[in-house]
Amino acid sequence: MPARVHSRSGASPRTRPSPSQPPRSLVEVWPALAGLSAVFLFEMLDNSILTVALPTIGRELSASTTTLQWVTGAYSVVFGGLMLALGALADRAGRRKIMLLGLVLLGVASLATMFVTVAWQLIAVRAVMGVAAAMTTPGSLALTFRLFTNDGLRVRATTLISTVGLVGLAIGPTVGGLVLTFAPWQALLLVNVPVAALAFIGIRAGIPADDPADLHHDPIDLAGAVLGTTTIVLALLAPTLFIEAGTASALPWVATAAALILGTCFVIREKTARHPLLDLTLIARPLVSSGLALKAATGLATAGLSYLVTLQLQLDLGWTPAQAAIGMLPQVIVLIAGGALISPLITRVGLTTAARLSASTVVCGLAVYTALGGFGYVWIALALVLVATGMRVVGVVAGNNVMRGLPDNRTTIGAALIDTASEVTTGIGIALSGTILATLLPNALTTATWSAQQTAEFREAITYAGLALTLLSATLVGWGIVRGPHPKNDTPAPSTPDATAA
Repeated sequence: MPARVHSRSGASPRTRPSPSQPPRSLVEVWPALAGLSAVFLFEMLDNSILTVALPTIGRELSASTTTLQWVTGAYSVVFGGLMLALGALADRAGRRKIMLLGLVLLGVASLATMFVTVAWQLIAVRAVMGVAAAMTTPGSLALTFRLFTNDGLRVRATTLISTVGLVGLAIGPTVGGLVLTFAPWQALLLVNVPVAALAFIGIRAGIPADDPADLHHDPIDLAGAVLGTTTIVLALLAPTLFIEAGTASALPWVATAAALILGTCFVIREKTARHPLLDLTLIARPLVSSGLALKAATGLATAGLSYLVTLQLQLDLGWTPAQAAIGMLPQVIVLIAGGALISPLITRVGLTTAARLSASTVVCGLAVYTALGGFGYVWIALALVLVATGMRVVGVVAGNNVMRGLPDNRTTIGAALIDTASEVTTGIGIALSGTILATLLPNALTTATWSAQQTAEFREAITYAGLALTLLSATLVGWGIVRGPHPKNDTPAPSTPDATAA
């Protein structure tokens, strides 16, 4: 089909299914949405479905606990570290092209699982899959944004795609457990092959190739790419090192200091480079800086709260792991079903106000947990619902706001920034909570039977950890609100009747 480009500058064409009629409903571009949904499904399903197989993998490959952590960690570190560099490459070489190459790489790496015989081979496969994820995930938001000119349809499409992914996240452990009853653990990674094939077919058929005039033509800043990637990798490793080695060890502090030093060097490089990897003036734009701050706040809050609640249900309330999993259901239900709230809310108050309200709801949920979580499960469930509700809306709205604030030829690196902010703050949320508990309760988390005093100390530590998460999230949300644009005249154009029907 012919393509058309819409540019805020009024210049270059943007990829569209029709030169004269942009899509009026999601149905008109269903192959593309099916492919993009499959990409996000892979991201959400991958680690969640693999987690239940770690004990089996450990036995069959004779892997230690540390080695098993790298089975999942190698993927996350490579994925988070390469998103900015590969996002910049996609804005130059073509978003669709890089995504299709990434899907091929994903399929090949998943097939390679069949030949794994030792743990290091599986870690290598997971690292390659992290590269594939970094090539595909940012592009899913960038291509979704480019499919439509109408903000209402963009939100509806993003909501649909994220809902598919969240369903995968929710059912991943259950499906993985069922598969392991009749199939080897390799089957859990082989499921990526049909997912990658579906995504490849949908994107290949439903999204035209990028118009060369719509791409970014400056050379890639290799020094900036190395500095940025190394900084993010260290930022992702440091939280894990704090939990594993403890605050008394020098290793996590060295990693943190190195991340700060290299991050400073990256900023200096990007400010002085003729063709920076990441133009920092773009991040300073109100929509971009605000959206990233709100997205970071929700990633921090959701990860930290989930970590604390999982421990509290088992160590304080005495629930079994299975009961604790059921206790997390309010969060899962809201994350999946909450998508129905997004379009009505945005239609009523606009994108900017919706982002502010939902991010503030996340902070309120953390405050409820910190102040009242010790008084029983009802308050814990309420906190889970509030944080999940806010996170569900921010996940769609903040992402769209960032994309709206960027030039047309920077959309993929913008999407990579969103994912990187969420990935890094997720690690920080878990590390912050874990470090506070480990500091106030040394060795207590591994003790089978607690005294009344230890239980009281645990509850106090949970309160301090919740307070730290609340204050840090509130700071990010406050910054996002201050930096954001005024919500006046922000309500997106209403969808057509066909779009509503979709």
